[in-house]
Amino acid sequence: MAQRPRRRGRTARIEAEAEAEVETPPVWPGLNGGGFRPLSDADIAHVDEAVLMLLETLGLSQATPSMIDKVCAAGGSYTDDHRLLFPRALVRKTIAEARRDVVLCGQDPAHDLDLSGTRVHMSSGGGAPGVFDIEDGHYRDGTVRDLYDAARICDAMENIHHFSRSIVARDIEDTAEMDLNTAYACLMGTSKHVSVSVSEPENVPQLAELCYAIAGSEAAFRARPFLTVMVCHVVPPMRFAEEAIDTLEAAILAGFPVQLISAGQAGATSPATIAGSLVQAVAETLAGLVFARLVDPNVAAIFAPKPLVADLRTGSMCAGGGEQAILMAAAAQMGRYYDLPTSSIAGITDAKTLDAQFGSEKNLAVASAAHAGSNLITQACGMQASLLGVSLEAYVADNDMLGNILRTVRGVEVTPENIGADVIAEVCRGEGHYLGHRHTFSRMKSDYFYPHLGDRRTPREWEEGGSRPIGEVARDKARALMAEHFPGHIPDALDRELRARFNIRLSRAQIGRPE
Repeated sequence: MAQRPRRRGRTARIEAEAEAEVETPPVWPGLNGGGFRPLSDADIAHVDEAVLMLLETLGLSQATPSMIDKVCAAGGSYTDDHRLLFPRALVRKTIAEARRDVVLCGQDPAHDLDLSGTRVHMSSGGGAPGVFDIEDGHYRDGTVRDLYDAARICDAMENIHHFSRSIVARDIEDTAEMDLNTAYACLMGTSKHVSVSVSEPENVPQLAELCYAIAGSEAAFRARPFLTVMVCHVVPPMRFAEEAIDTLEAAILAGFPVQLISAGQAGATSPATIAGSLVQAVAETLAGLVFARLVDPNVAAIFAPKPLVADLRTGSMCAGGGEQAILMAAAAQMGRYYDLPTSSIAGITDAKTLDAQFGSEKNLAVASAAHAGSNLITQACGMQASLLGVSLEAYVADNDMLGNILRTVRGVEVTPENIGADVIAEVCRGEGHYLGHRHTFSRMKSDYFYPHLGDRRTPREWEEGGSRPIGEVARDKARALMAEHFPGHIPDALDRELRARFNIRLSRAQIGRPE
């Protein structure tokens, strides 16, 4: 058996020199996707025409008075059967003039996310009613403490770039208090950009006050808004959600970026076909964008058609299949066609634990959306059981998955330096291997992603280490983070001020601060 070449003194010296050089990470937020195009140019043209035709001739029902007034003043019409029609000229104008320069600001500017072009970012998400308890694995209702824990674990994961509210705080019954404490738990748990939903339009002012206080002033928040309001502005098929429309308008006027979400379920609230579900979702989302820009032409709006898939044998959601993956990739491709900041939903495994189903379903969907060029992929981590439950340890395991997916998005950079023809010639005329060459050491960290938890030991070494599955290893890492990682980006004095103004449910002890 051939022996591995030993490290010589020269090799060790070269490695030490390479270690001293400035390191370039193997992956980073905002890598450019867009190489995967499940729709042909002809397909895109058909989808686009169907979208414009539906908006112009069918429109949407249940529009609010404010929306009717604004859209009709801009050239739309309101029919006798109470449907609001959007002429294609208005829709085209909206798309052409919508902002392409949307940046989701972090409380820490190091976490700012540029959503222009085909830049790809990974996010949590879900709004699950339950969690899989990290101690016993059993499913239970989620709490505001769980939400804070999820935020601070994601804060520590370098490949989770954005925190979207993933757990509904079921321990707070009053919706106004729940919305406020949801935002507080997320913003206290991470300095990355945060996205939340708002239950009722009346709850927006208090949420704005919280954000203005954290930013230092209303003007400071409007200049660098670090929280997005997600709005499911439609109740498919082709109906507006009246209260959500009022929430959308209030959020825009308060200075929040907004994510415009359509989430019909194929075969139930949208057509059973992939193409039909896609067309309806795109039409519904564009209708929301028209209204958002009529409220404020400078709104930072994210185009977020997020159609879901049902198991047509039972009617229940099944987001782990190939249908969901290709549907999300196609929705992302339509966002790229319109050149709009785009968010997709991916990673909604139907699995209930970290097993083979969990890994295969998540990888398929997230990789498809990333390579299609979605700017913000939500539900990419932490989710299980078809959005019904969050696993804290899954965030840790998924961080590795996301890093590997991002490495594939980065792709192959073909340059003379990367080809290294001179290095090949030097090695072939010299030692005959690349293990000790400076070129190898200089690129081993910049070109390769090394998983934190993925086990690359031999079977014997793995058995000697306890034969532990990745779920157990991830659980230990999550427990350690929960014991040690208490982000301090919000100063202690400011936290005390927030508690004096707002009814904060998380105790000081729960966020790692002295009482």
